[in-house]
Amino acid sequence: MFQLTATPASALADEPVHIRVTGLPPLQTVTLMASMKDEKGNLYQSRAFYRASKAGELDLKQAPALGGHYVGVHPMGLFWSLKPEKAFERQIKKDVMNSPFWITLELYDSVYLQKSGEVQPRASQVVQRWFSSPQTQRVQVQEGRVRGALFLPPGAGPFPGLIDLFGGIGGLVEYRASLLAAHGFAVLALAYFAYADLPKQLQEVDLEYFEEAANLLLAHPKIQKPGIGVISVSKGAEIGLAMACYLKEVAATVCINGCNAIFEFPLKYRDLVITPIPSLPERMEFNIMGALCLRHYKGNPRDALNQHSVLPIEKAQGPILFIIGEDDECFNSREYAEQALDQLRRHGRSSGRMLLYPGAGHLIEPPYLPLCYASWSRGLFCPLLWGGDPVGHAAAQEHAWGEIQKFFRQHLVQSRSTL
Repeated sequence: MFQLTATPASALADEPVHIRVTGLPPLQTVTLMASMKDEKGNLYQSRAFYRASKAGELDLKQAPALGGHYVGVHPMGLFWSLKPEKAFERQIKKDVMNSPFWITLELYDSVYLQKSGEVQPRASQVVQRWFSSPQTQRVQVQEGRVRGALFLPPGAGPFPGLIDLFGGIGGLVEYRASLLAAHGFAVLALAYFAYADLPKQLQEVDLEYFEEAANLLLAHPKIQKPGIGVISVSKGAEIGLAMACYLKEVAATVCINGCNAIFEFPLKYRDLVITPIPSLPERMEFNIMGALCLRHYKGNPRDALNQHSVLPIEKAQGPILFIIGEDDECFNSREYAEQALDQLRRHGRSSGRMLLYPGAGHLIEPPYLPLCYASWSRGLFCPLLWGGDPVGHAAAQEHAWGEIQKFFRQHLVQSRSTL
């Protein structure tokens, strides 16, 4: 009697699942397959080929995949190796409160290469992957100019407060904020263009908007004083670093594959205007899939002519954690982080740290979410190349997620001990 178990069958999307099979013939070759549909109906699938033990059992914590979408011992490989059937789709959870992603696991007693459903599997199991915990509260934010969604953990607090910024995707992206709230942080997922009555396109970065959001968060009775953290990626990480430099409210900053200077659009703050470093469109490249690589598109912040656009990172009051994918094909992010750390050292500061991940691409997400190697991007006629190797990227996401939480707890929660 074949039995496929996945425990827990319902869990947060950043929690591991233990997959086991029993009742197999000794040393039987099998296929394990995962499939799911996102909220737009796009199908994602992965598969791996395994051999049962002499006892007719399979435990993905110990058994190596012999082939398929990955090779070797990867207990969560079926989740992070999910591939979209339609090229260049990016898996993004929109409704984080009311529904999970449903992932179907199927067992076939041979090397199975057909689509799911064409042959009856020998066993199957459905797992739910949630992006919020049951007690998390979501509050729509529309106050002054600020637009976003605030996620509050259960209880009276006070909780360490974070602002969560994504990049050129625009709109309101909530899944990282809602997951962090499940781990005890109060998180404002902040939109800054292409949402509600905000500008449809980004033409300038007005830092006073982000200052207003920081003050709004700090004024909330459940937010721990005196400062907040910022978690940011891509263009959002450029803004996050600017917030660290200029806003007294920011006490700790995580920049995931960002820049150390202003690019593309001017940054304004009160009387200050920082003009962007000119880009070099002739350096754009297309890869074999037809995706656009922007790694060499931006001008070099080290050039003497570009110094006016480099952010004064030495003015940052709190620590900064740079999370960098070595296989980032969108930004030269390692170079930017190293420049920022050099600048801190020249000013006698040791408040910056870099975590460098081999094999990781641009879009470093919460753990077990699949690598997005390239996807369609707002306003472009072709997909953007993000980069990354599935195995290295998955390892980076798992490690970085723990380091991010540790970093914010260390630098935002220290006053708890005196309460």
